Amino acid sequence: MNQAATAPRSVNRVLPSVRTVEGGGFAVRRPFPSSAVEQVDPFLLLDEMGPADYGPGEARGAPDHPHRGFETVTYLLAGNMEHRDSAGNHGVLGPGDVQWMTAGAGVVHSEMPGAEITRAGGRMHGFQLWVNLPARAKKIPPRYQDTPAAAIPEISIDGGAVTVRVVAGTVLGARSPIETHTPILYLHLRMLPGARIEIPLPHDHVALAYVFGGQGRFDTRGTAGHDGELVSFASNGAAAAIESAAGGLELLLLAGEPLGEPVARYGPFVMNTREEILEAFDDYRSGRMGRIG
Repeated sequence: MNQAATAPRSVNRVLPSVRTVEGGGFAVRRPFPSSAVEQVDPFLLLDEMGPADYGPGEARGAPDHPHRGFETVTYLLAGNMEHRDSAGNHGVLGPGDVQWMTAGAGVVHSEMPGAEITRAGGRMHGFQLWVNLPARAKKIPPRYQDTPAAAIPEISIDGGAVTVRVVAGTVLGARSPIETHTPILYLHLRMLPGARIEIPLPHDHVALAYVFGGQGRFDTRGTAGHDGELVSFASNGAAAAIESAAGGLELLLLAGEPLGEPVARYGPFVMNTREEILEAFDDYRSGRMGRIG
């Protein structure tokens, strides 16, 4: 099938994810940053949390920690996660829910397993994406866009051979309700064996696919991407051509307009200069970012 009459992009490289431990001790697969790629402007980090099966009281999260100068996007597939922050906000994410948190000038927050999975145990699986903010928005007030699963558009193509959840952006006639500071496309694709789709992409956007189930082919040369691999597209076409292999395919497709600005980065702070990083540390240590009560 051909969903877009446009020239597909080629793949310039396929990179493995690395396994590491985050927060209070939960395991993640991290496509980037790694020794092979530091960031993919405007994206700073992508972590796959789990899938992991926990017994009662075993699940781990990320206790109180600060952020400034960028956005964290939490997309949960299984389990539940509870959020609290220094502004008094509180919420619980369940399967299919999205939290798009704009840290802006700074916030202290915690992301912990919800009461249900803490009590009974169960499976946790999801993603966290870090999106850089342009210099003009680095110190805007923090904002949360907690979006329930039912509000995320889902497209079914060829009788369900391909389903596309539109977490952010506009594609194939569907538009996410989430507002972004720069143009971004964030899609979750599920594809049955042998299914094919072309996703239109702006010429000036970087584009990545992270495979987290099965395998597929990602350009006209048949470049393969397998479970746990990051596929980086070249900027030589106006679509991402994706074809599922025999066992089916599940992936995230990310695209965004590069900021083209200097990046000063240290842990939970992402600014444009070293001086701004030092200022962020001082504001956090002095309590000016607040504390969780």
